[in-house]
Amino acid sequence: MNLFIRNETQKEWLRRLNEKQTVFKNKADRIDELAIFPTENVLELIDMGYTRSTLSKTYGGEGLKIYDMVLLQETLASFDASTALSIGWHLSVVGEIFEKKHWTTSDLDFIAEEVVKGALINRAASEAQTGSPTRGGRPETKAVKKGEHWIISGRKIFTTLSPVLTYFLVSAWIEEQQTIGYFLLHKDLEGLQIEETWDTISLRGTGSHDLVLEQVVVNHNKLVELNNLPSGKELNGWLLHIPACYLGIAQAARDYALQFANQYSPNSISGPISQLSNVQHLIGEMDLELMKARHFLYSVAEAYDDVTRRDYLSTELGAAKHAVTNSAITIVDKAMRLVGIKSLHRNNPLQRYYRDVRAGLHNPPMDNVTLQKIALAAIEQEKAKVAT
Repeated sequence: MNLFIRNETQKEWLRRLNEKQTVFKNKADRIDELAIFPTENVLELIDMGYTRSTLSKTYGGEGLKIYDMVLLQETLASFDASTALSIGWHLSVVGEIFEKKHWTTSDLDFIAEEVVKGALINRAASEAQTGSPTRGGRPETKAVKKGEHWIISGRKIFTTLSPVLTYFLVSAWIEEQQTIGYFLLHKDLEGLQIEETWDTISLRGTGSHDLVLEQVVVNHNKLVELNNLPSGKELNGWLLHIPACYLGIAQAARDYALQFANQYSPNSISGPISQLSNVQHLIGEMDLELMKARHFLYSVAEAYDDVTRRDYLSTELGAAKHAVTNSAITIVDKAMRLVGIKSLHRNNPLQRYYRDVRAGLHNPPMDNVTLQKIALAAIEQEKAKVAT
């Protein structure tokens, strides 16, 4: 990990995060066992200024880039994955909004001031009938204009961070404009409620419940963003917070397995099992996967932060997510093979890492979409060669 720390700002943020390591790790089992949202963890991150870290310095934030976010989110996920993935969505949405600046100046000023004060925001875009918005489905949530107001009705799923969100950035179909709009909705609006539906075996503490909207009335200016681009056509490097989270889980699993190997000494051998060649082989395989995944992820993050190189990342963002999440699954699997049957005990963190890391397969973009995009890019490149 030290190889990827590039400056004093990163060192300072890592130092501050590592002060939370013991406390966050000690809560992780209970968060998972009872499916409790880690509210205390999130409040501590707000207090330390972490939630404004990806906000531009111009607007009162820390101005951290995607590379910085990936570095910090990987570390946080090694403490508690539910906390990391939850807050990662807020960090990425804030970073995206102020990088792309699709909003009006007054809207940007408003949300920046709210974030500085501790407000949390996430997009609410997924629906049961359309799945992930990255697949291009039209939302069934509708927004109808009535005078100077919009009336919004629908249901969103996978609304991560919902127990503590201040604002929901809700996608809705606008029939009169034949497009998707994003509306900035405050948590206290009449007709807006959270239905606690999140009951999975992975990342049980993310609070990814349903957001229910029943005739929610908002002022016309709450339409802050229009989606006029085809799905997947605009690069969004801030989504690299997703693979960073699963890389952190993999690192935690590897660390546990390595500690176990150095301490466990059955009476059938003299000394710990770390001296055995088959155990060393598993450790080597885990570390090699970590190296490959980390170099891939951080090189793509660095390239995205460089605006002169960003446009060349036609397939690398999705590829990084695909490669890292699948490597993370492999690493956790090898850690469990090393530890053996003890890894399946309810009080062993490896079984939690195993369940959590598999959720990466279902975060966007999906593996099949990524592979198809890579294939089509290769096909088009070859056609272009022939044409010239």
